[in-house]
Amino acid sequence: MMQEVGERKTFFVDVLLPVPIPQLFTYRVPEEMNEYIATGLRVIVPFGPRRVLTAIIINIHHKAPEKYQAKYILDVLDEEPCVNPTQVKFWEWIASYYMCTTGEVMNIAIPSGLKLTSQSRIQLNPEFDFETTEIEFTPKEERLLEALKRADNMPYDKAAAILEVKNIYNILKFLIAKKAILIFEEVKEKYKPLKIKKVRLQELYVQSEESLEKLFEQLAKKPKQETLLLKYLSLVPIYSHPQANLEGIEKSKLLEQGMSPSSYKTLVKNGAFEEFEIIISRFDEYEPPTDLASFGLSEEQTIVRDKILDDFSEKNTVLLHGVTGSGKTEVYIDLISKNLENGNQVLFLLPEIALTAQIVGRLSKVFGKKMGVYHSRFSDNERVEVWKGVQDGTYNFIVGVRSSIFLPFDNLGLIIVDEEHEPSYKQYDPAPRYNARDAAMVLANFHHAKTLLGSATPSVESYYLARKGQYGFAELTQRYGDAVMPEIVLANTRLEQQQRKMKGDFSSVLLGEIERTVSEKFQVILFQNRRGYAPYLTCETCGWIPKCKQCSVSLTYHLYRNQMRCHYCGYSEPPIHSCAVCGSKKIKTVGLGTEKIEDELKLLLPTARIDRMDLDTTRKKNSYQQIISDFEQQNIDILVGTQMVTKGLDFDCVHLVGVFDIDRLIHFPDFRSHERAFQMMTQVSGRAGRRGRQGKVVIQTSSPEQRLLKLVVNGDYQSFFAREIQERKKFLYPPFTRIIEITLKSEDKILCQDAADFFTKNLAKQLGKRRVLGPEAPFIDRIRNQFLRNVMIKLERGTVNLSLAKELIEKEIDELGKHKQYKAVATVIDVDSI
Repeated sequence: MMQEVGERKTFFVDVLLPVPIPQLFTYRVPEEMNEYIATGLRVIVPFGPRRVLTAIIINIHHKAPEKYQAKYILDVLDEEPCVNPTQVKFWEWIASYYMCTTGEVMNIAIPSGLKLTSQSRIQLNPEFDFETTEIEFTPKEERLLEALKRADNMPYDKAAAILEVKNIYNILKFLIAKKAILIFEEVKEKYKPLKIKKVRLQELYVQSEESLEKLFEQLAKKPKQETLLLKYLSLVPIYSHPQANLEGIEKSKLLEQGMSPSSYKTLVKNGAFEEFEIIISRFDEYEPPTDLASFGLSEEQTIVRDKILDDFSEKNTVLLHGVTGSGKTEVYIDLISKNLENGNQVLFLLPEIALTAQIVGRLSKVFGKKMGVYHSRFSDNERVEVWKGVQDGTYNFIVGVRSSIFLPFDNLGLIIVDEEHEPSYKQYDPAPRYNARDAAMVLANFHHAKTLLGSATPSVESYYLARKGQYGFAELTQRYGDAVMPEIVLANTRLEQQQRKMKGDFSSVLLGEIERTVSEKFQVILFQNRRGYAPYLTCETCGWIPKCKQCSVSLTYHLYRNQMRCHYCGYSEPPIHSCAVCGSKKIKTVGLGTEKIEDELKLLLPTARIDRMDLDTTRKKNSYQQIISDFEQQNIDILVGTQMVTKGLDFDCVHLVGVFDIDRLIHFPDFRSHERAFQMMTQVSGRAGRRGRQGKVVIQTSSPEQRLLKLVVNGDYQSFFAREIQERKKFLYPPFTRIIEITLKSEDKILCQDAADFFTKNLAKQLGKRRVLGPEAPFIDRIRNQFLRNVMIKLERGTVNLSLAKELIEKEIDELGKHKQYKAVATVIDVDSI
């Protein structure tokens, strides 16, 4: 901590605030706080006329700011630094690379439980004499003052509700002028450690048997108190293990099974029992770690593990390409164990929360309490607990989704990015729009650590860099144990429709395989990458389709919610029963979503146990775990799901996987559509036939002759890659270029187009016309009442100065804002857009 020596000096601190402003802010340190400040500590500071924010101290000095008078910091929140210098350095890199501010990075990096909430509150002015004043008050002012006398203080919104007004600020302004009220900021820290109440026998009765006997004599005529004391002694062996009394017992445990709470209170009041609180972890106690020998590697896994370690001696990053079910997790476990034995921290990144439920169960059997879990479905308090656990060494191994790269590591040895190809590693909103896979490699370099990328279907970029020698490369080509790759069958839906064999949305091939699999007591996974009952409703007479009022997209029909819903802005309305254009009652559903598949199946297979896993069924905190647990325990025969069911899940009894609507995914207008379709089909196929018996995959398509489908059937990633990389090179797409996408937004469509034209023209002069494409309307060109226009910038890798290009882009964005007519047009920058 900063100490004064000799003459007293005035200290100032430069702090980082969670605001989108590209600078540090300087505050003055009150004299009484001089010895408590240090870099990395959280402090409370005033910001603007009414806000109070949490800031991080970056620098400490004696120089007052020249352009403004520094305000005082209000309080210091930590005794030890909350963030370390490597974290701040990493935040600055994220901000620089992804073209945002360090404050925006801080805002998402620190869990909200470590940030303070500030709310303006109103109280009576204690110096104002209401009895003698001659000032007149309006009826509303008097009503508010009377309410404050009863409530002591209240927030703005409550005061507005009492007075039944929308805008209370004028009333408050006059009351402040009359010196009748004061406004103050109530600051609360959100994080609260979880505490439990415990109880123990007073030490007097443990040290002396005579004292305990006397206590029993006093309770002889008080049977309920005597029973409670006897129960405590039966649960806590105070004589054979004296330490046990010091640790005591949970109050709730002592009072279960009909014990008298009033008798308990009397025993505490009379000094027989002593109550105390302890802080406990919010996380379930894991089973003791299993002997690592039970996770022994096969011969092929051992060879691959050794190849990874050899590559790590020369390269910072290694790509592990392992077919689905090849046992990549066992290799991960071996490498994690070696790093933990060497005293290093390890980060294991997963793309989806859904995956953590199953993988955590497996990893906890090996690593026990050394392992922490970090993802967005945890409460504020749970995330803070993991954050603090990393700082104090409780957790040396973290399993988490993309936000876990921001945890306060100080000694990382290894980062594993599982399913590295997944687009879920990319954050879209808000800024920073970072890719956790790419950022993880930079974080590893800051710690002089290594990164292992793993996938059955690597991204084209990662595979290219591995083939080029920039990354190390290891490969698992066989499934683990006696498992074999599944048989993949293409069901021709166009032919079956002509032959009238389709039953609803099910081909006879798929439905027959489902019936056979369920009858043999095995399980089925059905994949459809659309939630809801149907993509949209339409009028059979005139073709009208109900659309979102705020976005240029049709409303998705949800049967179980009985509503039409926009999946972009959340707008919803009841389903239509007649056409708004022609009045026809002939309304039909078009297409299918997971709800509709589930609904049709219940009619086709009424005895089968069917469940669904998509965003609608997994909104609650533990929904993923519950569905996966039920499926693992074979309480579900058929699981219908979106892409959640395609990634990394391992179920022993799944022998059939069905894929719907793959043609839409293949033909989606995006340069990555074939890559994503290949990855999706291969990944979901990998869920079938994990143990012993060969599984089967049925892909429904109207064009079974497509070359991409044949590559999937043959499991031929190399041929897919060879074809894809030629296309990318020919049309200048990643990995040969970096793509930066600029989105312009405005509620005025014409203004948005004009601004986009102006911006594109000026930027093309700076970067060259062939590098600046657009502007054009995106596939969905209006979201939340904002019209959108996209500008795509392609920058060749290795030949373009990326930093200079970004400076030119930012310069043109600033130039756009200087023109009065374009000031209201917002810009969003997405570096390495996917």
